Amino acid sequence: MWAAATTSALGSGLSTIAAPLLVASRTSDPLTVSAAAGVAWLPWLLFALPGGVLVDRVDRRRLMILVDWVRVAAMAVLAAAIVTGHPSISLLYTVLFVVNTGEVVFRSASQALVPALVPRERLERANGWLIGGVTLMQQMVAGPLGGFLFLLAASIPFFVNAGTYAASAVLIGTVAGRYRAAPRDGGTAEDANTAGREGTAGEERRSVRQDIGEGFRWLMRQRLLRTMAVLIGLLNLTLTAATAVLVLLARERLHLGSVGYGALFTCMAVGGVLGSVIGDRLIGWVTATWTIRIGLLIEAGMHLALATSRSAWFIGFALFAFGVHGSLWGIAASSLRQRLTPPRMQGRVGSTNLFIAAGGNCVGALLGGVVAARFGITAPYWAGFVLAILVSAATWRVFDRATVDRAYRTPAPEESNGAAGAIS
Repeated sequence: MWAAATTSALGSGLSTIAAPLLVASRTSDPLTVSAAAGVAWLPWLLFALPGGVLVDRVDRRRLMILVDWVRVAAMAVLAAAIVTGHPSISLLYTVLFVVNTGEVVFRSASQALVPALVPRERLERANGWLIGGVTLMQQMVAGPLGGFLFLLAASIPFFVNAGTYAASAVLIGTVAGRYRAAPRDGGTAEDANTAGREGTAGEERRSVRQDIGEGFRWLMRQRLLRTMAVLIGLLNLTLTAATAVLVLLARERLHLGSVGYGALFTCMAVGGVLGSVIGDRLIGWVTATWTIRIGLLIEAGMHLALATSRSAWFIGFALFAFGVHGSLWGIAASSLRQRLTPPRMQGRVGSTNLFIAAGGNCVGALLGGVVAARFGITAPYWAGFVLAILVSAATWRVFDRATVDRAYRTPAPEESNGAAGAIS
């Protein structure tokens, strides 16, 4: 599972770099170039919620394999079109849409699969290594490698991406067992698998809207998970607004060129990898409560540093610290959600979080430029600092030690009822 996720992340990172380069090689229209990013984000808003329903209705491992092979075909078509000299912008947009739709479903299924693969006490370690592998490949390796491969030939990054998706499918295929969620009535995973083969499972007679509503209502009733979901949406809004105009801040206030600007993201990525490697031990030492609380303060400090400092070195350190925090927050949030969510709802609850996070990213990407143009280049960072302080104060008591400790001790509801949950 880890090898598949890490390999797939490398390919996705290569395409993330190569896609705008391909568009820019064919047009200089800023709207056409930026539309590639919009097309990549759109599936997260359209399919995150129904994707979670699908994850909770079918065998999650088989679904991930199917998604990977579809992405192989899509990337291979694009790469072949480039080789033959027919790479239209509309084809690129279509492939990006298909591939990122698959990423939405794949991500939701993989998060739901983790609790079935490792014991509860190892969730932090498993999530940390998954986050670390993705961060390493997408943010550190794929950037320079993608640009280099594109210089060799525009089709190579896309062919390599198709190959990484194929490798991911093969690797996931080596994971033994079936991973269909237990049925709504509290039966076993074997019941769910049998119902799925016969096509008479009760949950499949329900509408997608009903299943989405059930997952959303369950999440909204869980104070701890609800708060974390809302927080990630709000903090993603200010973070994306900040990074959207970071290139201007780097040039106008830090006097950095393109290499220096890229180095800022490298600082964040290095922190992210370090946080993922030591995350389970650090969370065990300081507790999940203080991991979350201190993380909110680091978030506020990062925005404050970007708003006030003109030192590239200090900003680099602030982004490094933020990278460590980002990994720790991801480990803690994922592990708590996986511990508290019933196995049959892992897909929907996880996809609801993805939808909220993506919404924050989309709005923040637009908001950053608007705020900076209207109030100055540092305005998005001051807004991020104020919001981080406000949400820290508002949620400080939600993450008290007793509540979080109780979440770690309490098994998910269907586990208490004796349901097998996910594995047959």
